Amino acid sequence: MAVQNGKDLLLKVDLTGDGQFETVAGLRATRISFNAETVDVTSLESAGGWRELLAGAGVRSAQVSGAGVFRDADTDARARQIFFDGEMPGFQVIIPDFGVVEGPFQITAIEYAGSFNGEATYELSLASAGALTFTAL
Repeated sequence: MAVQNGKDLLLKVDLTGDGQFETVAGLRATRISFNAETVDVTSLESAGGWRELLAGAGVRSAQVSGAGVFRDADTDARARQIFFDGEMPGFQVIIPDFGVVEGPFQITAIEYAGSFNGEATYELSLASAGALTFTAL
């Protein structure tokens, strides 16, 4: 497998609820992490005193973050609306040559910043808010 270009890791949002996703404008860096909690079922009968885990029983979640240049595009306005209205619409995360993660996410933080002689920037943080699907590319 060849080295992948970081700019190909995309975050997309469903702007209108119709299943048509658009790339969030201005992003320069995107990150996704998957988490699975464990359920410890260790008992006195556990072989050799080793910890035992219950397969597939823990809560699974995903976190997405992104940072970029503020463009004041339709996707910027939609992100603000999602945050202030407490919505949890569909998002897609495109992982190049790996797959697409899709499902509901809640925007948990939006930060805007700017310096006197530089561009206006923003950062987003999202948390999964339901079942996610993965489609291999």
